[in-house]
Amino acid sequence: MPRRNDYDVTDRVNTTDPASVNGEVNRIFLELYPKASIHILNRCFRDLARLQAGDYPGYHAGDTSYHNLQHSLDVTLAMARLMDGYERTQDRSGELGARLFRFGIVIALFHDIGYLRKFNDTRHKNGAEYTLKHVSRGAKFLEDYMNRIGMAELAPIASRLIHFTGYEKPIVKIDVPNLSFRLIGNMLGTADIIAQMADRCYLEKCRDRLYPEFVEGGLAARDETDRRASVMFRSVEDMMDKTPRFYKNATARLNDQLGAAHGYAGKHFGGQNLYFDEIDKNMQYASAVAERHDLSLLRREPPKPGDVPYQVL
Repeated sequence: MPRRNDYDVTDRVNTTDPASVNGEVNRIFLELYPKASIHILNRCFRDLARLQAGDYPGYHAGDTSYHNLQHSLDVTLAMARLMDGYERTQDRSGELGARLFRFGIVIALFHDIGYLRKFNDTRHKNGAEYTLKHVSRGAKFLEDYMNRIGMAELAPIASRLIHFTGYEKPIVKIDVPNLSFRLIGNMLGTADIIAQMADRCYLEKCRDRLYPEFVEGGLAARDETDRRASVMFRSVEDMMDKTPRFYKNATARLNDQLGAAHGYAGKHFGGQNLYFDEIDKNMQYASAVAERHDLSLLRREPPKPGDVPYQVL
């Protein structure tokens, strides 16, 4: 049977459902650290779901259709698997431990929280308008949030590591206290790339959801007359034609800048990197679509927000 559009690379975890991803992350965590508490993990999943649903003080509901709840959950699941793979690697430099594992999950959950608009924001009409600065906005959120959940000592580091998912700062210039935190940053940046590119509806989401976000964020043209200096894509066809090239750039980023941390996914899965398997399928099809210049070949239907009831553990 084909993999379901709202499930992860194993077709076992529903990535639109916070409770499903929360449960799988807890399972991975407790297998590594049987005596550790999952209280903070559960709270963070609840808070993310509340934020995205518009049920959190001071924030509008999430309104970006690409960088949405499913994306954050998918990245968080990939992050848990990378950290698990690392912990199960015999020649690792040192153990992460429960505290840093929790830390990695918290940053992954909220890595795109900078797209959410505050109630007092009267200038922006959609979170996608924050595209070029959403990582810095997320860093400010994390500094405050880490204090609220009893992880204040890690707040300054969280605000730095979130930049491993963006392009506002070169990765080599992100200041981290030690190699353990750089490892977590590398895994976070890796999870962000491999989770979205392995999504079964990645290409359809790029066409129908990411391009409109890029328009609002200044990275894509509204029409032929759009001459904004930040524009990288002249049309949705232009963006889709460049997708295979983007994959080559992403591969270089994964290997050269993010320390080839993707290898820990293979450790987690027992040898096979399921994320790369799915990415390869997507990129082969992307190349075919680009060669034929026919976007109608993209026929999968991504899950819509609200398809799964708002529920958490």
